[in-house]
Order: sequence, then structure tokens, then C-alpha cells
Amino acid sequence: MADKPNPIELQKHLGGLDFPASREDIVKKAEESGADDVSLEALRGLPDREFQKPTDITEAVFND
Repeated sequence: MADKPNPIELQKHLGGLDFPASREDIVKKAEESGADDVSLEALRGLPDREFQKPTDITEAVFND
């Protein structure tokens, strides 16, 4: 099982992200903010869809 990112740190790296946001938008924002490898790996594994709000991302990362 892959490591899960810290949910608080994950949201910090996504601060200022405009919604709705695609997986590509989310990963790009996290990369620009200096997210760690564990966070980036988790975000790259998100479903390829539009996320409407920050909690949609958190649920997708932690409830798989």
C-alpha cells in the first residue's frame, strides 16, 4: 500500500486553486507549490475528472 500524504499539507499545497479543477490543474498547482513526492504521487493517481471543491480531492485521495 502506498503512503498517503498528510491531508493538511495536501490542502496547503492546493491553496488558491480555482474550481472546478481537473487532475492536471491539481497536479500542476501542487508541483508549483513544492509538494513532496508522496503528495504528488497521490494526486497523479486521482481519477481523470473535474473536481468541484477541495473536499472532493481529499475524498478521492483518502477514500480509495
